[in-house]
Amino acid sequence: MPEYPDGLPIGGGWVSTVDSEEIVFPYDGSVVGLAPVGTPELATRAVDEAVAVAREVASLPSRVRRSLLNDVAAAIRAHREEFENRLVLETGKPLVDCRVEVARTIVTWEAAAEEVSRLHGETVPLDLLPSGDGLVGFWKRKPIGVVVGIAGFNYPLLLASHKIAPAIAAGCPVIVKPAPQTPMATLWLVHLVRSVAPVAAMVQLVTGDAAVGAALTTDRRIGAVSFTGSAAVGHRIARDAAPTKTLLELGSNAALVVAEDADLEAAADAVLRGGFYASGQACISVQRVLVVASVAEEFTDRLLARLDEVVIGDPRDEKTRVSALIDPASTDRVAAWIEKSGARQVGGGVDGTVLRPTVLLDVPDGVEAWDEEIFGPVVCVRTVSDVDEAFAAVNASRYGLHASVYSKSLKTAFRALDELEVGGVVVNEVPGFRSDTMPYGGVKDSGIGREGPRFAVEELTVTRMAVLRP
Repeated sequence: MPEYPDGLPIGGGWVSTVDSEEIVFPYDGSVVGLAPVGTPELATRAVDEAVAVAREVASLPSRVRRSLLNDVAAAIRAHREEFENRLVLETGKPLVDCRVEVARTIVTWEAAAEEVSRLHGETVPLDLLPSGDGLVGFWKRKPIGVVVGIAGFNYPLLLASHKIAPAIAAGCPVIVKPAPQTPMATLWLVHLVRSVAPVAAMVQLVTGDAAVGAALTTDRRIGAVSFTGSAAVGHRIARDAAPTKTLLELGSNAALVVAEDADLEAAADAVLRGGFYASGQACISVQRVLVVASVAEEFTDRLLARLDEVVIGDPRDEKTRVSALIDPASTDRVAAWIEKSGARQVGGGVDGTVLRPTVLLDVPDGVEAWDEEIFGPVVCVRTVSDVDEAFAAVNASRYGLHASVYSKSLKTAFRALDELEVGGVVVNEVPGFRSDTMPYGGVKDSGIGREGPRFAVEELTVTRMAVLRP
């Protein structure tokens, strides 16, 4: 894959920046690249350019937008190994997870292409009242305007794609801001998109700190902001951006409930798979496990007996499942939360730069490891008297993104669907399951709005009503 040009993709070309920043490989701290650092002034310039082409982008024929999206999917597929390797180096995420990220990214672009043909409205019966006699009414969907997409560091390519691809499908120019730690794969992606786009400025990228983000999100010319990240930052963006529409995919502390009739081996396997993938740096990784007392001892024994199966080490090794977190500060924070939890600890400790997989037993309320999003390879296990207590504990959290239940009972499964206050309920699978074509998002402090191309396109368009008297 050819390198992208120097600078930032703003307007029809690439704009030089005064500053650059070293991007380091989290596993050993080695420098893997230099990234341009944007400024608030460049952010405003990107908005100027996006506004200037907004009408042209909105008028692109459906076939052109669909073809562009399919071309990008094909290009990512053609260069998937290069993308995978670049993601490993800038995120420190295990290779197996980076392969999944690229595969999901391709599906996201393909699904967005399909949504272009579904972007239509319908007629409305206006003659339900006498005043509507003789009138013809219909509505259609129109682009919301310039979209700002801000992505997190943990899945930079995929998260950026969930902003860019639906915006293109909807006919909106889009400006993406990647996380400062992980801009390289996204720069590559934007370069690839612009190389085949009929209007280069329809997709731009600006790097930088929170001041750059504020310049983008508070500009009143923006139609919508789509943000993936922490609840604290998301809340601030929503306040500062108002009345601009904000779509927020925020944090969580996903729970897995083990009922008394659960397949315990499958549930233990789910915790091992779902608690430690991406080194625990996933918003729907298993963080809290609520086990009914009658099976708690057997489940815990099964889980702990297999904890050493989780391979730690160099993320470039395809056998590795847990590696270094994004930076030393994150490792220190997670280690401090473990220490302050007061719970009985199994596993854990730091091996070089890697925080080993950790299980905390009978974690109380009121500690960060249980109440907040730990974003590391840590699973908290608590014994509860029954499913009622388990569901109440799930709902007591300020978060509500995904939760899962292991049970052989259809009644329990449908109770979970009805009662759990989350955006998605998964039965007999990890809460971290996500198909990129499904509606994805949370409630409470886990955000507002839904991702997935079909649902994101709806979020990034507005209805326009037409009333005609022939």
